[in-house]
Amino acid sequence: MHLAAPQPSQRRRRPAPSRALWLLITAFAALLVTALPASAAAEPACSPDPETACLIGTMRTAAGDPAVGVQLEVVGPDGSETVTTGDDGRWVLAVHTAGEYTVNLDVETLPAGETLRDPTVTSRTLTIELNSQAGALFALGEPTSSGDATAEPSSASPSDTSTDSDPTTETPSTSPGTNRVAQQFANGLVFGLLLALASVGLSLVYGTTGLSSFSHGEQVTLGAILAYVGVQLVGLPLWAAALAAIAIGGATGWLQNLGIWAPLRRRRVGLTQQMIVTIGLSMALQYLFQFFFGGGRLRIVTTSSSPVRIGPVVMSVQTLISAGIAIVVLAGVAMFLMYTRTGRATRAVSDNPALAAASGIGVESVIRTVWVGATALAALGGVLTGLYFQATTWNMGGTILLLMFAAVTLGGLGTAFGALAGSMVIGIVSEMASLVMPSDMRFAGALLILILVLLIRPQGILGRRDRIG
Repeated sequence: MHLAAPQPSQRRRRPAPSRALWLLITAFAALLVTALPASAAAEPACSPDPETACLIGTMRTAAGDPAVGVQLEVVGPDGSETVTTGDDGRWVLAVHTAGEYTVNLDVETLPAGETLRDPTVTSRTLTIELNSQAGALFALGEPTSSGDATAEPSSASPSDTSTDSDPTTETPSTSPGTNRVAQQFANGLVFGLLLALASVGLSLVYGTTGLSSFSHGEQVTLGAILAYVGVQLVGLPLWAAALAAIAIGGATGWLQNLGIWAPLRRRRVGLTQQMIVTIGLSMALQYLFQFFFGGGRLRIVTTSSSPVRIGPVVMSVQTLISAGIAIVVLAGVAMFLMYTRTGRATRAVSDNPALAAASGIGVESVIRTVWVGATALAALGGVLTGLYFQATTWNMGGTILLLMFAAVTLGGLGTAFGALAGSMVIGIVSEMASLVMPSDMRFAGALLILILVLLIRPQGILGRRDRIG
């Protein structure tokens, strides 16, 4: 007996597989392969470990060029040693005994015509611990009495993180006021792009399911920690560790939807109860990260990236590559949503799930794709944010979660392009706020902007006004 094949009209129509999403990941992989190996795979001159500490520094002329051939004497518990700056103006010395070290600059070896910004400071004294690195900086330029150059740099652990510039980089002396505004604005653009990677996924999840996921920040942390594990513990190149983090991050989204969110939707559990589940999941993941990796800071890479000057702005090569990757990926997401069948189905489900289902769109398939894509984007955002902050911690995602929600709300709930616009605003405002308030309070300025904008335009920048009644 032969069973009749189902007629075409009886087959359930599903959206085409998200080929564009996988093509996007492939393109990102190719970009990482070409962009990062030089900085990631190169063997560092000094790598901190439990038996080694690194003394580092960079010497630059007043015009911003590398100061080559400058000699420095490092005096410590094991005696003295002389180091010389290389063609990039950098010097590095590995030491194997903790204690107090004094770095003396030989002013006779400075390039012709160069002087110290503070001629009275020709030595630095640092307290060094093993498994750490510390920078001793000597600023060159016109002598100044402001005292900027006399500030002694503090030693930094290899797992320390900061939003400041690379500790081995010195900025040439130019107009500080104008330069600082331009520098903070550029930092805000980069931070906004990295924030957008996570916020777009959060917005898509809200648009297709109505769920505000408080555990999305932990997906960001997961990406950064996976990259740390890949580079520091497994020994993978940075590009390979980043790809693995993205793949695993996307897989966790698929597993979450399969094991938690899809069953809750089938049981018609309310969104408030689902949101409480995300809060519990967030807390569980945070303490899981802390249990396995401790409460300290984890550096994905321990080498310092070379600085690049663009007008009055100085950024590391690593930061510029991260910004470029974010732009390419966000552009790819926009093209996916606008020009692919699955992307159009995603926007239809976000606008009206019931109408999309009545039109033959597989809503559950779209939601599954969104969860995979959103968590993969969050993992990528975590990797790049960890590189931008120079380290990650067990609660990094929780720290920026409010900024992600602020970006999504400011741009317009449920709209991917609104999340991008909101992220750029939040990123710029949070960095520029440090010009007028302490850096620890810079995120408060971004949240204040959110409140003011919502008082004027409650639906957000690109959101639509809902009709009531």
